[in-house]
Amino acid sequence: MRVVLAEDLFLLRDGLVRLLQAHGFEIAAAVESGPELAAALAELDPDVAVVDVRLPPTHTDEGLQCALDARRQRPGLPVLVLSQHVEQLYARELLADGSGGVGYLLKDRVFDAEQFVDAVRRVAAAGTAMDPQVIQQLLARRSGDDRPLARLTPREREVLELMAQGRSNAAIAGKLVVTERAIAKHTANIFAKLGLEVSDDDNRRVLAVLAYLDHGR
Repeated sequence: MRVVLAEDLFLLRDGLVRLLQAHGFEIAAAVESGPELAAALAELDPDVAVVDVRLPPTHTDEGLQCALDARRQRPGLPVLVLSQHVEQLYARELLADGSGGVGYLLKDRVFDAEQFVDAVRRVAAAGTAMDPQVIQQLLARRSGDDRPLARLTPREREVLELMAQGRSNAAIAGKLVVTERAIAKHTANIFAKLGLEVSDDDNRRVLAVLAYLDHGR
């Protein structure tokens, strides 16, 4: 699996390269700036891009914008974004096209090697890997009003948070120590209350739920 990695801090970039290589990934390029990232994504056609939001020369959202531009050129290009803080606007932009293969993790998560590598693999497989703090903030934006989200039970909200992270029903059942059948029932209730069509495609359903919560549909 070929990875393009963009991170301007040398020690972190070098550490991520070593970590990914140790887990069987091929590093197609490891770059430190927006222009280098744009060139690498255009020329190397990676299986997944792992991108810091803020890169030189602007140190604003250079990395994210390069990734979004690359996804416009190659729809569905798997992109895992790393950020120092939860920035909802960036999460929304990444999810906006609904084509899957996206992730948004706080940089603290990279110190959990198993969690980070799992996120890279999930995104590369056209899934989602959303940081729990991002999901909690997206959900919190709707929790105090009269929209359908307010009709969810506490357990359904818990299931929705885990679903939005990209977890399967089996994984959610394991996390909550309940049966997979119980999670399937909760999931059906969530979709019914949110007015969303049930789908067997985990990634598509997560993107649909997040889009609904974000845009208030």
